Amino acid sequence: MLLAAVGLRRPELVAVAAPFGLIAAVGLARSAPPGVTARMTPGEVRAIEGDRVSAAVEISSPHSQWQVEVGLGVPDGLTPVGGPPRRAVRLRGGSTSVLFELSCDRWGGFVVPARIRVREPLGLRVWDGEAAAPLQVRVHPQIEPLRQAPRPVRTQASVGSDTSRTAGEGLEFADLRPYQHGDRLRRVNWRVSARRGTLHTNVHHPERNADVVLFLDSFAESPVSLDLAVRAASALATVYLRGRDRVGVVGFGGVLRWVLPSAGRAQTYRVLDSLIDTEVVTSYAWRDVDIIPTRTLPPGALVLALTPLADDRALAALAALRARGFDLAVVDVSATGRTPASAGAVGDLAHRLWVLRHEGLRARYRRLGVPVVQWDGLEPLAVSLAQLREARRYARTVRS
Repeated sequence: MLLAAVGLRRPELVAVAAPFGLIAAVGLARSAPPGVTARMTPGEVRAIEGDRVSAAVEISSPHSQWQVEVGLGVPDGLTPVGGPPRRAVRLRGGSTSVLFELSCDRWGGFVVPARIRVREPLGLRVWDGEAAAPLQVRVHPQIEPLRQAPRPVRTQASVGSDTSRTAGEGLEFADLRPYQHGDRLRRVNWRVSARRGTLHTNVHHPERNADVVLFLDSFAESPVSLDLAVRAASALATVYLRGRDRVGVVGFGGVLRWVLPSAGRAQTYRVLDSLIDTEVVTSYAWRDVDIIPTRTLPPGALVLALTPLADDRALAALAALRARGFDLAVVDVSATGRTPASAGAVGDLAHRLWVLRHEGLRARYRRLGVPVVQWDGLEPLAVSLAQLREARRYARTVRS
């Protein structure tokens, strides 16, 4: 209107525009930073796929605020419940909490930042800010219940649920031997002693724990293979730790990760947290087993490899582990059965060659005495593990 007053030479337009200019000048002069702070409560949340988690953004201000807009930056894998993750509140001094609910659609580690926007009453100025610390959401995969997992050949000295091959104090019968000084009377087999005329005692197999290392190949050829590997590793780690075995993890890929073998409930969370942090990282650097810390692979451990049999670096590392005498078993998570061929004759031929390559790799490991089974997620993991236990009964030890 001021420009119109100058252009049209009409001074009365200045009188009309003056009140609006005065309001804008006074509003801008009196406006000051609002001093609003925000923080997320709680700071970290754990959940399982399919669960819903609640989080609150606590807003504080020493003065009343006309309007405070609160929004969450929700990443893929989480879905806001009840509409878009945005709220607008009027703050009358002090503090208030704005609640949000998120649905956990996929396993993984997620960072959810909170942003605030404060508007002054006339809408002339806007202040933006973020919460002091974002919300950490750790979503564990749905764990498939397993009744039994492949048992290690060698056991350790601690008490567990595995039957040792050595003789000692235990529950499972092993053999009979003549009575020796110091044997407990409850170990005497009175029927055999009466029949043979001399005292004989029962010998049992002691119950011991074992070391299990989950070898996770993160040189995965597709996110589907990595998803299958993480789900299988979570189920296996849970069942082994429930049986008081020591479990460790080696993430062999573009980023080397490991968890030292240990037992107990705290180890369950350490292993699961390590698994959900696994991701596909492209790397062209050559890696072998020499870069893996020695304590991560204790002698006599069962190494369960979860791999799509796609990268030569992982294949060479597994062959080296077998050559060093480790008890090795492989679960192929390449998902060849659920991957359709591309359209056309060339796509069909490429798919057949890909399937034949995996069959050849599995046959190569079997010739080395390494049992290999395939799991594509279409059937329960327990079915593939039953096949693996059966194959381990007839696997022969070969050093290359």
